[in-house]
This record gives sequence, structure tokens and C-alpha cells, in this order.
Amino acid sequence: MNFAGQVLKEQFLHLNLIFRLSLYEEKGKYTMHYLGALWQILNPFIQIGVYWLIFGLGIRKGSPVDGTPFFLWLIIGLVPWLFISRTITQASNSIFAKVNLVSKMNFPVSVLPTIKIVGNSISLFPMIIFTIGIASLYGIFSGAYLLQLIYYLICLFFFLFAITLLLSTLTTIIRDVQIMVQSIVRLLMYFLPIVWNVHNFPDFFVNILKLNPLFYIIEGFRYSILGGQWFFEDLSYMIYFWSLSFLILIIGSYLHIKFRNKFVDYL
Repeated sequence: MNFAGQVLKEQFLHLNLIFRLSLYEEKGKYTMHYLGALWQILNPFIQIGVYWLIFGLGIRKGSPVDGTPFFLWLIIGLVPWLFISRTITQASNSIFAKVNLVSKMNFPVSVLPTIKIVGNSISLFPMIIFTIGIASLYGIFSGAYLLQLIYYLICLFFFLFAITLLLSTLTTIIRDVQIMVQSIVRLLMYFLPIVWNVHNFPDFFVNILKLNPLFYIIEGFRYSILGGQWFFEDLSYMIYFWSLSFLILIIGSYLHIKFRNKFVDYL
């Protein structure tokens, strides 16, 4: 626990630096593009359009999911997933990509995954607002349930920090991990309730899929925007999610602090 506390403390002490570097990186990424940072929004829209054509019009023929229009059902799952997949892939390589530079500067390398998380959040929040707007166009408003979106955002950022801290440490030590992460992230989407309703599967299979903490987050976004269930109603699943997230954070923090003074040696 001391390792996790130390790493979390480093994030809070360097919050200003994290936000500054995140904005700097995002601005620099699109400097030579005519549309600039607008690509942060356009890319998710393009991907949503592709998935809608394939799964919405192609496979499902536009049929709704439990009374919810498929387009709305799809984007509620896709918006957090596009953020999650991009962030895990980029942040898991963040220490390896910058450790040589950071070793010459006076701030902890544990903030590098957080910089990627914050930078990618620039496109997440406009897309969430867009999703809520689409829901209202369909005449769907979850009322008070929408407030729990704050809770699920906390879940999302906490889990992403924990898993990317662990993966970025392992990636620096073992380069094969990054290739494995990219492959697993591509595959993972089809084992989450994003492009199809997994609740149509047998219960035992759904329970296996729910072991993935990302399942909890994706479903939470739907409960928030569509309504129907509060986060505290399934208390056992809530405890499972937070227990696993803290376990990943503790393991990641321990490995990070143990090996970070040797990161340069692995380059």
C-alpha cells in the first residue's frame, strides 16, 4: 500500500505539470494538420460511422436492443471504448518512449501514463455530451441516473491509471508486452457489450465476461445514460471491480518503484 500511496502522491503533486504537458502534446500532435485538434473529435465520429454501417445496418438491419435504438446503444458503448483502447495502447508505451528524456529532468516517470490519459480525455468529454444529445433526440432522458456518470468516470480514470502504470512498467522491462497489449486490446472489444448485446448469451458465459473490469465501466455508462439501475444496486460487482482495480494499482506501483531507477538500462 505504501508504494501505491507514493505513486498517487506523485500524481497530485505534479497535477499542474501533467495538464500542461498533456495540452502541449495534443497541440503538437496536430500542428501540421489543416484541421488541427479537430481530428480528436473527427476520428471517433468516423469510427462510429464504420461500426454503425457494419453492425447496425449490415448485421442487425437497424433493429433496436431491448427497445433502445441500436445507434444510440452502440455509441454509448463505443465512446468510452475508443477512449479506453487508445489510452491503454499509448500509455502502456509512454515510459519507454520518454524515459530517456525524463531521466534528465526533475519529475517522476509515474506521471507519463497519466499525461496520456489526460491528453486523450480532451476528446472524451465532447463525445459524452454528443451521446447525451443523441439520447435526447430519441426522447430518452435518464433523469437522476445521469448523475452516476460521474461515478463511472472516476472508475474509468482510476482503472486506466492502475492498468497503464502496470503495463508501462512491464513494457519498459519486456518489449514484447507492448505487442501483446496491442493484440489483446483489438480482440477485447468483441468480448465487451459494445457492438452486440452479450446478455443474449448464456448466463455462465456472461458471468465470465463480467470478470473483465471494463465490462463494469461500459455497462455503467449505459445505466447512466439510459437509466434502469444504480451503481450501488449490484454491490458484489462493485466490490469486485474496486478490489481488482486496487490490486492492479498495488502490483503496478510496487513494480514501478522497484524498477524505475533501472529503466534507462532497459533502453
